[in-house]
Amino acid sequence: MSIRWSEQRLPWRLAQLCSHLVVALVALVGIGGATRVMEAGLACPDWPLCYGSLLPGGRMNMQVFLEWFHRLDAFVVGMALVVLCGVSIWQRRKLPTWMPWMSTAALLLVVFQGGLGALTVLALLPSSVVTAHLATALLLVGLLSATSQQLLSLEAPSPPRSQAWIWIALAAASLVAVLGQCLLGGAMATQWAAERCLSSGEGCQWIGAHRHWATLVAGGVCLQAGAALWLGLKPLVRGLSLVAAGLVLLQVGLGISSLHLQLQAPLITVAHQVVAALLVAVLTAGLSREVAHG
Repeated sequence: MSIRWSEQRLPWRLAQLCSHLVVALVALVGIGGATRVMEAGLACPDWPLCYGSLLPGGRMNMQVFLEWFHRLDAFVVGMALVVLCGVSIWQRRKLPTWMPWMSTAALLLVVFQGGLGALTVLALLPSSVVTAHLATALLLVGLLSATSQQLLSLEAPSPPRSQAWIWIALAAASLVAVLGQCLLGGAMATQWAAERCLSSGEGCQWIGAHRHWATLVAGGVCLQAGAALWLGLKPLVRGLSLVAAGLVLLQVGLGISSLHLQLQAPLITVAHQVVAALLVAVLTAGLSREVAHG
């Protein structure tokens, strides 16, 4: 009996691991943002060690700590994904057929992410590589958030809804738009376009594009939240949709505040990036849960 109960709880346990990994990845995005704001991307000049050591105690300062801790968090995430992939393959007969493939894809993404992290340091922070590093992190957030909700939905079956496809289309479009906005913001940040615009008037077209797209993204996310209420989707999906709408409005407020403060408030800048990652996680979670039963 205990073995059977353990088998039934395996998807739930893996879902919890995926949820914890989403939190760790959002934190990783935030630490990465703090590393950029503090200009600490090259605080450890070598890779994967830092000044040739696992713990550069004699060299430790705020910049070195941020870069070192960023790598530590990434290592923990990588090891957890190895465990997730290993268990998914080993226990594949007790799990949905897509689970080993999903976990393998996540592991390959984190390996690719590690390679981008190394290239970021060794190639001295090229803009395209740093932006790709952020994009891969957000893809991991979305993939693991979706995996968690798919596993949890196995224990909460519900009948299909005939008009759910309307909301699914809106939510998918919103998610793509959010990811595009994140990449635009990442490219803008890695080229220090906002700083150059405020100081010398150069690169202001990036800010203009980011503002214009932000309006469209916010409208799309709020529209999908309204559609979730209007269509009467299940409470969890409605709740996630409303949380996404709240996050996108908060994101707009943080962006406006950051510019009004002339980018002199690092915490606001970092929060702007963290909220973006949270928005990706929440939108993906709601979309995945609805697709599972829609």
